Amino acid sequence: MAGGDELKVLGVWTSPYVIRVRVALNLKSLPYEYVEENLGSKSALLLASNPVHKTVPVLLHGGRPVNESQVILQYIDEVYAGTGIPSLLPADPYDRAVARFWAAYVDDKVGSAWQGMLFTCTTEEERAEAVARAVAALETLEGAFEVCSKGKAFFGGDAIGFVDVVLGGYLGWFGAVDKMIGCRLIDPARTPLLARWEERFRAAEAAQGVVPDDADKMLEFLPTILAWINAPKSK
Repeated sequence: MAGGDELKVLGVWTSPYVIRVRVALNLKSLPYEYVEENLGSKSALLLASNPVHKTVPVLLHGGRPVNESQVILQYIDEVYAGTGIPSLLPADPYDRAVARFWAAYVDDKVGSAWQGMLFTCTTEEERAEAVARAVAALETLEGAFEVCSKGKAFFGGDAIGFVDVVLGGYLGWFGAVDKMIGCRLIDPARTPLLARWEERFRAAEAAQGVVPDDADKMLEFLPTILAWINAPKSK
């Protein structure tokens, strides 16, 4: 490990943003301590490490905090550059820019629809609209995958890369949403490339034990998250 510094992740097991950080560390074979947080009673360490947003994920590298999942992914890429540890982002500057664009698209379009479906929609009509937005975004990503993958297994080519990790963090909740709405967000008939990508991503060793595969367990945890969201905010 660079500089002998220890890595620690503060997180919640269902968070797509935490999941992507853990998958990235696994891909790089970097040992780390994982600390499960209770966002209804946040630890002093979390509050001190992320005083602005007071949420997860937080990466502690040698005791120094790094916040926001995409920032964390790029940070560990930079810290371990040139060490023989595979990079998530491509070496070519243009390809890096393209990867960052699509990763931002995932959180802007897919992420906002996911939050709507689970946390902010109050009527079936609103939820149906959020599902439609998610489906439209995934159809766009189907085309992006065809271009970015160049016919290979992942957005990153032969190996899982930046966009794969960012989108892959949502897969646990996709399974839960599929059960809620009675159809698949990543539908093999509508987005066949992404459907095969999902199978490969879930099967990857780095995703095992990190990307949830029990939709019922995810849905059982949903009221806890809603209680955290709706709790009075402390000043």
